[in-house]
Amino acid sequence: MPDPSTNPAPDITVRPVLKRVGRVVLVAAAGGDAIGAERLGELVLTHEGIPGDRHAGFLRPADVRVPWFERNAPIQNERQVSIVSMEDLAVIAGNLGVERVEPEWLGANLAVEGVPDFSFLPRGSRLFFPSGVVLAVMGQNDPCRIAGAEVERHLSGQEGLALRFAAAAKRLRGVVATVDRPGSIRGGEEFKLRVPEQWIWQG
Repeated sequence: MPDPSTNPAPDITVRPVLKRVGRVVLVAAAGGDAIGAERLGELVLTHEGIPGDRHAGFLRPADVRVPWFERNAPIQNERQVSIVSMEDLAVIAGNLGVERVEPEWLGANLAVEGVPDFSFLPRGSRLFFPSGVVLAVMGQNDPCRIAGAEVERHLSGQEGLALRFAAAAKRLRGVVATVDRPGSIRGGEEFKLRVPEQWIWQG
């Protein structure tokens, strides 16, 4: 057994597991190639994501978000579900100088409220829903001009939003997740959030 005195633990602060409760405001799905989503009464999820949604599937082609892969190479789909918070959308709207930014305009599948700094949830956080659905957070959802163009389309007369959207929504466009356990989610439901232990590797 190694001698602890010759192999001390690294000076790294470990934050304990955190648990919170939030609420689902709405659910939606985005079919076809369009980024915009349509509100639904109930969202049904399988292990492949949301049937019929543009991001469903176990695999997806590599794109500009993952430049370390060859373009269009089949990779694990970590973007099955897109989740935004109403609080973050309000900040985006303020940054753009507009009255509102709706979740569907960004192609979000879930809009939630009640979790501070939602877009900063670390990878490995999990959302637990009443039906048994469990979603695993895989990372932030980077803003893009395509989403900005959709916002501009809905806010006629507000020119230039598409170009300004990426900066206005940086680290505020929510998170992407995969389905750990399938089932259904409805608007108005509460969910439980579990954030794992967190630390910063010093290298």
